[in-house]
Amino acid sequence: MFVLRLPRLVLPLAAAFSLAAGGFSAFGEGAEGGNTPATESGAIDALPTEGRDDFSTADQVRVQTVTRAATDFDKAEKFEAMSGGAGTSIASINQDSFSQFSSNITFAEEGTFKLGNALFRKLWVSSPSSTQASDGLGPLYNARACQTCHLKDGRGHPPEGSTDATSMFLRLARASKTDDERAAIAAHDVLNFPDPVYGTQLQDSAVPGLAAEGHMKISYTETPVTLAGGETVLLRKPHYSIDKLGYGPLDGATTISPRVTQPMSGLGLVEAIHPADILANADPDDKNGDGISGKPALVRDSASGKLMLGRFGWKAQNATVRQQSADALAADIGISSPDAKRSHGDCTEAQTACLAMADGVQPRLGDTEAPDPVLDLITFYSENLAVPARRKASFAETLAGKKVFYETGCISCHVPKFVTRRDAANKAHAFQLIWPYSDFLLHDMGGGLADGQQVGEASGSEWRTPPLWGIGLTKIVSGHTFFLHDGRARNLTEAILWHGGEATKARDRFAALEKADRQALINFLESL
Repeated sequence: MFVLRLPRLVLPLAAAFSLAAGGFSAFGEGAEGGNTPATESGAIDALPTEGRDDFSTADQVRVQTVTRAATDFDKAEKFEAMSGGAGTSIASINQDSFSQFSSNITFAEEGTFKLGNALFRKLWVSSPSSTQASDGLGPLYNARACQTCHLKDGRGHPPEGSTDATSMFLRLARASKTDDERAAIAAHDVLNFPDPVYGTQLQDSAVPGLAAEGHMKISYTETPVTLAGGETVLLRKPHYSIDKLGYGPLDGATTISPRVTQPMSGLGLVEAIHPADILANADPDDKNGDGISGKPALVRDSASGKLMLGRFGWKAQNATVRQQSADALAADIGISSPDAKRSHGDCTEAQTACLAMADGVQPRLGDTEAPDPVLDLITFYSENLAVPARRKASFAETLAGKKVFYETGCISCHVPKFVTRRDAANKAHAFQLIWPYSDFLLHDMGGGLADGQQVGEASGSEWRTPPLWGIGLTKIVSGHTFFLHDGRARNLTEAILWHGGEATKARDRFAALEKADRQALINFLESL
């Protein structure tokens, strides 16, 4: 949700290299610091009640100490500039700042990362094709490559002016209607129900010989909001429709939810957060009476069939980076993989012409268009995109804004820091002190941001708290300053003012601040 001025690295390079070379641990231990056998990260059959099970009592004391909320705003906290722990990127700030690999992966893993990057950028083509390792596109699709939506691994945007809608799409779904459908959602067997003709997502492109499903149209109305001191901010509210529907009208119960693509940095570290640490911040019934009722999202992993804690996507609908990657390949590009064997992508039974098109499955390679190890490599790449180092973390204006961020209550949802699990599947992600500024829980954000679309545990007004790390580099990497799930906010201030529901008190405190204090908070966000 945030950005602006060209940043400057606060740590001297020698100190940063020293931190990165300190080993895989956030606390300066060597690579052998976490030697507990790897487990299925995040897998839960019920909500854990005993806390973390991956380290000793001594570790627990250290972790509680280091993750305690700050109280001293006269200086930066230890390691605060290293947002992604030892894997933090200290590369020069430029348009590629989100595309660096984690600093603490091995030399061999760098090769794996680069192979994954090549597949992430791969342009798929329609079938049949002479390039058999690359065919299978669509037949209905939104993009030809992962990189097309996640340009420079950064944040998507709504179509503005002459720009296209490639990094923004419309989710289509309806709520349950019958007892059986409600039972399926309660059992986590489905997230919701697709449009009977158009499926789960509006596809605005199609292979030759097939009509696209339609094209997103957006109009805006503006409402003035007056802040303390008399400053007026115009908030624009989007209105969505679909032009040139190719297969008849949408079902009357279908809801439309716009989504911009999210930044890719630090995904493997997010997956390595112990579920007990996320659940520790949950208070779905608001028992403490603070008005914040973060709710965990349980989802069923498509590969294992287990219930897991959702932590990816705008509504926390995916539990793992691999699941997120497989779903994106299938829905956005129309490419099947071992975890999403949909060779015709989002084509529905009603779209007979689409289903009649050739797919790209090559039996000699496997039973999907992206057989192993394609999904493995894309997942590894996605898990190991580094979080950039903070800028100006120790500057007086940044620390002043940090204090305001805390005092206005922003950290109730944007939890500053975690220490990842010791037994993470990849040692590069193990026992790292990280600063994502998110609790990865669902929160009711009020009617202003509601899309009316249920997604599993998430209601039509609930959204996962998005991480804020790297947000200050949005302008540099992505070339814009559009924020929130649909890009309606054109700057940081608008993004904050759109907060409602559980965030109403924090928003109102921000609006009531003196202008200098509001700017200080913005300065802090720009440093992330």
